Order: sequence, then structure tokens, then C-alpha cells
Amino acid sequence: MEIHIVAPGETIFSIAAKYGISPARLISDNGLRPSQDLVVGQALLILYPSRVYTVRQGDTVNSVAAAAGITPIELLQNNPYLVDAQGLTAGETLVISFAVPKRREVYITGYAYPFINRTVLLRALPFLTYLTIFSYGFTLDGELIGIDDSPLISLAYKFGVAPVMLLSSITENGNFSTEKASVLFNDIELQNKVLDNIVATMIEKGYVGLDIDFEFVAPEDREAFIGFVENAVAKLSPYGFFVNTDLAPKSSATQAGLLYEAHDYAALGAASDTLFLMTYEWGYTYGPPMAVAPINRVREVVEYAVSEIPNDKLILGIPNYGYDWPLPYVKGSTAARSIGNEEAIDIASGYGAEILFDERAKAPYFYYTDGGISHVVWFEDVRSILAKFNLMDEFALRGAGYWNIMRPFAQNYALLGAMYDIVKVV
Repeated sequence: MEIHIVAPGETIFSIAAKYGISPARLISDNGLRPSQDLVVGQALLILYPSRVYTVRQGDTVNSVAAAAGITPIELLQNNPYLVDAQGLTAGETLVISFAVPKRREVYITGYAYPFINRTVLLRALPFLTYLTIFSYGFTLDGELIGIDDSPLISLAYKFGVAPVMLLSSITENGNFSTEKASVLFNDIELQNKVLDNIVATMIEKGYVGLDIDFEFVAPEDREAFIGFVENAVAKLSPYGFFVNTDLAPKSSATQAGLLYEAHDYAALGAASDTLFLMTYEWGYTYGPPMAVAPINRVREVVEYAVSEIPNDKLILGIPNYGYDWPLPYVKGSTAARSIGNEEAIDIASGYGAEILFDERAKAPYFYYTDGGISHVVWFEDVRSILAKFNLMDEFALRGAGYWNIMRPFAQNYALLGAMYDIVKVV
């Protein structure tokens, strides 16, 4: 495995020839188009197949996997285009394994909204342990505010992915309600009704766990929030359901701010089965331009988290997006546009930009000008993802979770599948 940084004049075909791999493999592993112009500074993942198979007439994904001694899901991980192919074609070459030693087993979560593009979802599912569907809400009468989740649940099971229900205090305007969460945390009768309805829905729909995502909790509700999580575990565990709690990215117990103060790492860590570290949004819509998840800041959160919570309960949050800021940045006025990581490459290509890399943040960025307005884009690529995987392994965390899988990111999945055995629980 290697990471190649594109130099001036290089093409898909010249790079493939340099490493002795097929152009089709380079294209597939990096989410490229055959006619795509590469960008100077662009990072490309180079994977070397160690075992390949040439398809014969009558072969199927299941028959090839069985003959090769791997699972059909592993075959899909190594050949992602097969998930939406009409079948195998005689003469085509399939990768059975890569010349990359697997580091270990990991649990991988992907968060998605019900309206996710089905092709994007299909390309992600082989690489997931859990699919967490955003989001159920609740009324102050204890009823659930549901979502159209059945199609995603059904599709998840077809790929051996366990669906996870998510409960939040998101309101109709898309914001977390501090007030609504407070009512729930301080009313045990309301809590019990909401949790009873959650259990009934999980049984009915086939969910395996509950993700508790309450952000901007009032500091005075710190203990009540912990009590709610404890109550949720007590209600769900007799049915075999687990509870995951999402944590704001704190680097100390005394970190101030509405996002952080009520998230007691030690207490929530003791109460929950697993915990998701929301290690992103340092660069955000209304903030100054910077990496979304600079590795130096992510490290601070992980170092604090493992001092309060067993490492095998912790899931590292990874952003699958970037931001495009118009310049100059003016606090309180400038708003960045959220973009996909593959979209960032398209923007750089369209404007003839050169991609740069911040070694401290371990994140790529570039500048371009449109209509006389300067822009800066920070995003994720295979280098920044590898840095996060290395951190995940350094602290032996349970695994990683993507917020979110709504956009394509082929080289991320190719790297993930090559480096790890991804646990499947259903």
C-alpha cells in the first residue's frame, strides 16, 4: 500500500503504469472517472492485489467468494463496484485480497438520513458494522416522532449491517432543543413512556441498539442527563439492545461551554455500552477557515477520553465532508458551504488549483478564485483518514464512526477495507 501525490503532467494511466496496477483499480479505489484530469497535490491510494480471480461463465459473487475462502461481503469490499453491478462478466478480474496485512478487527458505524442516495449507501454498507439512522424525536406526551426508516433497515440487513435507532432533541427547524431535552431528563414519567415506545419500535423494526444524541444540554441538567442514559440502559438491556451515547469533543473535565459542560465523560462512560466521540467541527460553517478535524485537536480529545472511559467502549468520530469558505473571513458574517470530499477534488480540478497539505493538522486544503472572490477549501483525503486510523489504533479504540455517509468517499472505504477486518454482528 502506498499513497501517491500527483505531480504536474501525471495521468491516471501514467500513475497506474508506475505502480504496476490496472487503471481500473486506481479509478475504483479513488472514486475517479476514467476521463478525469488529476489535480496537482491530489493524494491517491495505491493498493496492490495479492490474489486475483478471473471470472468464468456462470460465476456469482457467492460462488467466487466460497471458492476463494472469503465471505461475499469481503469480495464486495475488495471490488466495490459489484454492489450495484448486474452480475459478473466472464473474463473480468476480481481482487480476492490485497498485499496489506490486516491490523485488527474494528467496529464501524455510519450515520445516515433516510433520504440518502441509494448508490452512495450501497457503496458504504459492505464496510459498516452498524447503520445509525438519523433521527427519531419525541413529543412532550411521550410519543415518538418517526422517520421513514424501513427501506434503510431492510437494505442494511442484506449486507450484514445492524441498524441502530437514534433519539435526539432535534426540532422541526433542525436545531437541538436545550429546553425540550431538559423536560425529558427531569420527568421520569415522560422518560419511561418515551423509552417504552422506543423498545416497542426497536422490536417491531429490527433495530439492535439506541444512539442517544443530545447536544447543547443545559449545565444544570448534567446529572439528569446521566440519569436518563442509565434509565435507557435499564429499559433496553433486558431485550438485548445496547445504548451508545454521543459525546461532545472535550479535552478536559472543566471545559466550558453549552456544548460541553453537561457531557460528563466518566459518568456517561460508566452508564453507556459504547460512546461516540464527535471529533470534528473545529472548522465549521460560521467559524474561521481550518481543518474540520485537525489531528492534533482530535488527539487531545482521545487522550482525555481514555483517561475517563475504557478504550474498548470508544468510537472515533470521522467527518465525511469539508467546507468551502469565501475570503476574507469576517467573523459573524462569513458562512462556509459544506461539500463532499470527492466534490472538493472536482472543485480544485475545475479551477486549476493545487492541493496543499497541513502537516500539523494532517489535512488537505487549497485556494481558488471564482468571479473575483477568493476561496479556501479544507477537506479530508486518504492521508487525513490514515492519520485518524493510526490514532484509533494507537489507543486501541473500539472502532470508528462516520458523520456521515451521505456523500461518496471511495478512497476512504478502500483504505478501511484493506487495513481492517470489519466486524459484522448480524
